[in-house]
Amino acid sequence: MAKLCLVFFIISLVIAMPWTQAFPLDNWPQRHKDQKETVTNLQFYFHDTVSGKNPSAIKVAQSADTEKSPTLFGAIMMADDPLTQGPDPNSKLVGRAQGLYGSAGQSEVCLIMAMNFAFIDGIYNGSSISLLGKNSAMSPVREMPIVGGTGLFRLARGYAIAKTLWFDITTGDAIVGYNVTVVH
Repeated sequence: MAKLCLVFFIISLVIAMPWTQAFPLDNWPQRHKDQKETVTNLQFYFHDTVSGKNPSAIKVAQSADTEKSPTLFGAIMMADDPLTQGPDPNSKLVGRAQGLYGSAGQSEVCLIMAMNFAFIDGIYNGSSISLLGKNSAMSPVREMPIVGGTGLFRLARGYAIAKTLWFDITTGDAIVGYNVTVVH
């Protein structure tokens, strides 16, 4: 049986070899060894809409006790929120916040966020940064880590400062300002 598995593994490798060669990496942008790192500061506005006919974030899971919890502990949301240049929802669209967040606190409203900020405008078009961390949503200002990125932000690290500008306690809709510092 072990010999059969080994033979199958070797055949799989041989079959996969041409596929791996179909993606030449020599045309991809590369950072030269002597190139300095860049620090980029970004400011944009996150529009999280959970109500209405066309929400940008929807609940995809919850625990049996989530509805009994004052913090909605256990609720998981999937988001595709617009990122705009200004706080007005009709201001210029600069990207999308795509990912998920969940209520992770039993005694405080705090979210665990795994979010990609995918940019669609200007020199950052096609690039993204990844945020992963705790968001103490009721704090006036909070800091979260930037743990990676793509495109111009490849190998990014940094931090995001978030400040809620508007929150509707009835619907749960919010507008949050983000100031992000990224080293890449």
